[in-house]
Amino acid sequence: MKVLVVGGSGFIGTNLCRELKSRGHEVTALSRSPSSEDLPSGVNKTMGNVTAYDSITEAFEGMDAVYNLVALSPLFKPSGGNEMHDKIHRQGTENVVRAAEKHDVGHLVHMSALGADPDGPTAYIRAKGRAEEIVTESVLEWTVFRPSVVFGDGGEFVSFTKMLAPPYVSVLPGGGKTRFQPIWVGDLVPMMSDAVEDESHVGQVYEIGGPDKMTLAEIAKLIHKSNGQSTTVVPLPMGLAKIGLTVAGSVPGFPMGADQYRSLKFDNVTDDNDIGAFNYGTGELTTLKAYLNDRRGR
Repeated sequence: MKVLVVGGSGFIGTNLCRELKSRGHEVTALSRSPSSEDLPSGVNKTMGNVTAYDSITEAFEGMDAVYNLVALSPLFKPSGGNEMHDKIHRQGTENVVRAAEKHDVGHLVHMSALGADPDGPTAYIRAKGRAEEIVTESVLEWTVFRPSVVFGDGGEFVSFTKMLAPPYVSVLPGGGKTRFQPIWVGDLVPMMSDAVEDESHVGQVYEIGGPDKMTLAEIAKLIHKSNGQSTTVVPLPMGLAKIGLTVAGSVPGFPMGADQYRSLKFDNVTDDNDIGAFNYGTGELTTLKAYLNDRRGR
């Protein structure tokens, strides 16, 4: 099968390209910087920007399946402001769908996010919701993945948590009670690969999470414990967090802002984890604790 991975040089993209290649597919990674050394030998590379339709459309010619992974992180304030979420997620997806329709691509797998909602509370969630609408209203055969936070080598979730919750004393909005359901990239990409190999996944929206639902405070303590350190969580009232991040967010270079405050007001966990659709059970998934312990032992 000829497969195009849009955003193929990113964290999830490189892992997905490696998985697809190992299954015998002919894989092409499309990105703005396609020379990533992380891509496995034999993966084709092509340059394009999803916000510029003419730069990507030729890459879709002859493809059996396309993955749309291009995204901005919800953890950090975009350098171009929150309108960049709409530009990358909605407009970018619109261009991907347009190119896929033009070239009669057989299957589009779209990476969304838990809680994606056109009327959601953050710019990221709204843009993801609008992008989903574009995909599901297209004439394509499609599959949508909504993962919780994804961790693994090269990912930013662990380093972000360390930044937000440093060792010894961590001042966290609301005491770090926001819940997450971290999933290891090594568990996620096989499911995503299965999506194009089994037509039963067409027209499905999958909410995917790891084996544990954990608060931000629990995650921070676990990460620091794996490094032989500890941290005491000091609650910061959400009202003060809102003021602090809103003010700090106006300072050039500060990585967080009001949108990140709003994201900490709701949980990032599944209602019904859809891993069973890919013949996974909770006990088969890698926990964040196991991953951290394995990394420490390397």
